[in-house]
Amino acid sequence: MSELTFKYSKRKQTKNIILNKFFTILLWTIVCLVLAVIGLLLFRILSKGLSGISLSFLIGLPSEIESGGGIGPFLFNSLYVLIIAMVISIPIGIGSGIYLAEYAPDNRLTEFIRTCVEGLASVPSIVFGLFGYVLFVDVFQIGLTIIGAAVALSLLNLPILTRVTEEAIQAVPDELREASYALGATKSATIIKVVIPAAISGILTGISLASCRAFGESAVILLVGGTSSSGEMWDLNLFSQGGTLPVHLWYVQSEALVEDAREIADKSAAVLVIMILILSSFIRIPIWLKNK
Repeated sequence: MSELTFKYSKRKQTKNIILNKFFTILLWTIVCLVLAVIGLLLFRILSKGLSGISLSFLIGLPSEIESGGGIGPFLFNSLYVLIIAMVISIPIGIGSGIYLAEYAPDNRLTEFIRTCVEGLASVPSIVFGLFGYVLFVDVFQIGLTIIGAAVALSLLNLPILTRVTEEAIQAVPDELREASYALGATKSATIIKVVIPAAISGILTGISLASCRAFGESAVILLVGGTSSSGEMWDLNLFSQGGTLPVHLWYVQSEALVEDAREIADKSAAVLVIMILILSSFIRIPIWLKNK
């Protein structure tokens, strides 16, 4: 009887080992395929546009008729709108996540709020664009502006930041909180000095996702910010038109009349990819320093 049990256990162990190796190879194959596709896309975009990028192209003014125009105002608007949107959304989003994770009571109302936040996080960006258009163009009648685009982008980022922050804080072990309380710290001091530093990696990951998505967003900007700029390189007027680099890329590719529209589109796409990579790396620098 014991021999039969031993053989059965041996066969089951061998089967589990084979299944484990199979799923490991399958997952590695999927990862390699995804990385290969991403690498191929990056190589194609950068190889077509990287060689033609120059300082005059980055800070030059665009041209509607003559070839050789730059992307200066649109690149500046992209950074300007992003900074304003993140200044608005980061404090509110992180504060909301902290409240839901640490202060909100565990009842039906809190669950309903979490459901609403998750639902808003999955809403298409064009819905936020339509809301921004109605709010700023129809109600306030200020037209297509930088401030309207920034506020609409901040509304787009809020659900993501709130949910990611809440999950990062909930993942912090309760032992850290109890140790802080045992030393006489208050709840607010524990959150600021213990919980947030322990959850900073997840919070910064959420900020990176939200900022990179906002920088590459086009539907919201198209409806609330417009397709053009003021025509000046360093225009800080919040009520100027807020066309950004992704919108300019779409416009050049589909509507522009200049002869080198395809070359401008290729170079703009390369700049957009490089800026997103730089932005993501810059935000994750604190995580790398903490781990090191």
